[in-house]
Amino acid sequence: MSASPIPTASAVFAQGWVMGAGLILAIGAQNALVLRQGLRREHVAAVVAVCTLSDWLLIALGVFGLGSLIQRSPLLLDLFRYGGAAFLLGYAALAARRAWRPAVGLTASGPATSLGATLSAAFAFTYLNPHVYLDTVVLLGGLGARQPPELRAAFALGAGVASMMWFGLLGFGAAAAAPRLQSPRTWRVIDGLVALLMAGLGLQLLLQPL
Repeated sequence: MSASPIPTASAVFAQGWVMGAGLILAIGAQNALVLRQGLRREHVAAVVAVCTLSDWLLIALGVFGLGSLIQRSPLLLDLFRYGGAAFLLGYAALAARRAWRPAVGLTASGPATSLGATLSAAFAFTYLNPHVYLDTVVLLGGLGARQPPELRAAFALGAGVASMMWFGLLGFGAAAAAPRLQSPRTWRVIDGLVALLMAGLGLQLLLQPL
């Protein structure tokens, strides 16, 4: 009987990239913020950097052990579930209000948001959002932890590169398209979709155990 082939670092890197890209492509609260800032051409590089570096940190924590710990703790899973649901539903309400009253700073020519406020939102949407932990720490971390110890870094690197590529494309791609996306009606549609998405994610957390 022949032995199973030993995975190579490049193959594990590719697996990490594919899994990371598949999980991060879904638009969530974090991605919605990057998109919104990109459309406004406001602090895009800073937001992309915060989201990318945060993903790298959380992926590394998950791959090297934290993901398994969280999966074994019902208390931590409940904290992610109920706290995250409250956060997402609250953001859905704010987005719905912006969609209903589009005159409140929705266009690119509206009042600017300070760098501090923007970064605070980026940190909140990253570290208070349970879906970020589920994707990076629990799911990606669990998959990466199953790799041979010497190949876990390659898996984490692949997932991290996918994250960097996605946030860069989302933020700077939206900025490039901003001249065509400045009408109040477009912002109403975007915020309306974001409100529906966040409400759906929040209700899903309440109705379905993690």
